[in-house]
Amino acid sequence: MATASKSFGRWRVDRAQDTLRIGQREFTSRLIVGTAKYPSFEVMQAAHAASGAQMVTVAIRRINLDDKSGKTLLDYIDRNRYTILPNTAGCYSAKEAVLTAQLARELVETDLIKLEVIGDSQTLYPDTRETLAAAAELVRDGFTVLPYIIDDPVACKQLEELGCAAVMPLAAPIGSGLGVCNPYSIRIIKERANIPVIVDAGVGTASDAAIAMELGVDAVLMNTGIAAAQEPVLMAEAMKRAIEAGRLAFLAGRTEKRLYANASSPMRDLITVEKN
Repeated sequence: MATASKSFGRWRVDRAQDTLRIGQREFTSRLIVGTAKYPSFEVMQAAHAASGAQMVTVAIRRINLDDKSGKTLLDYIDRNRYTILPNTAGCYSAKEAVLTAQLARELVETDLIKLEVIGDSQTLYPDTRETLAAAAELVRDGFTVLPYIIDDPVACKQLEELGCAAVMPLAAPIGSGLGVCNPYSIRIIKERANIPVIVDAGVGTASDAAIAMELGVDAVLMNTGIAAAQEPVLMAEAMKRAIEAGRLAFLAGRTEKRLYANASSPMRDLITVEKN
């Protein structure tokens, strides 16, 4: 939880207290980043550092264990610096996702899993029924489950009731860069949730990240928005600052929107100036 204290006449957020808690883990960064689509592993490493992220997600089914160099993607991630969040990208059924999660637990030695069960190959929208089925089984198996799901308040509440550690509603289709397409659904999901809400998929630039955080969500996960930028490292730093700015703006509380003007200097009690 964030706490505020007054210092030198200004309010500030105690960053040490404003943490993201997922299961038994705590993070000071509210940005989660991916590992795909980078021009090289070296660029990926530099972008991760610039983002300030403490958690990175890895598609287990895309790790090449037969690389001739003897190295895999995991060798380019500092486990002392980053928490790895394996994901079940590429799965189209609950059975497939559960098996992938179990393989991830053995390979990465973690109970964390980002659950993805895709229902349509063109939009990459999640299959809600299969996601719920997989989530229930993984929770029973002791996983800390973070499911990728449509921006549906009902589905998100059902996943919470199953015991998921967080819910990850999409902002827009994966890799689309369209930003937050339905902020009203995201707000409803956040208002009803008793677990972290992490916006996942569709964030294309820093303003998208800030808008998501201003809605009150707990974190944002992104990959393409950074990795596919012309300058991924520079975009990673921009995203870091946008997440921080959006969080502070949410905590500060924005001014009310009005249809008509509202003078910064109230008209009443003004000193009347008379002409000679």
